[in-house]
Amino acid sequence: MGTLKALGGLLVILFVVLACFEVAPPLMANYSFQDDLKNVALIDSANFAKTDEDVRNDVMRRVKEQNLPIQPKQVSVQRINTPGMSVIYVAADYSVPVSLPFYSFDMHFTPNSGNK
Repeated sequence: MGTLKALGGLLVILFVVLACFEVAPPLMANYSFQDDLKNVALIDSANFAKTDEDVRNDVMRRVKEQNLPIQPKQVSVQRINTPGMSVIYVAADYSVPVSLPFYSFDMHFTPNSGNK
């Protein structure tokens, strides 16, 4: 009976470690991508000649660098212009499938940023 409990405990620990290896990369990629969105919004708001499509292209360049499953239509860009100042708000909405033994799910992310 003690051997069976030890084997069960070992399997649970193995499952938790495997789950961490499957869940951690999408979480870290989202964290990094959110930082990229902040940088894009900050830099592009300083350039009044950039259109919303240019900002979206800058975001998509960052998406390709990180291999995220985001299409251009999933990126929204809002611009608020006031005399002498421009504020850009960038957001994305995407899901990443995660497959574990006996269980699969989608991790949904909505990173956003804006220079305030």
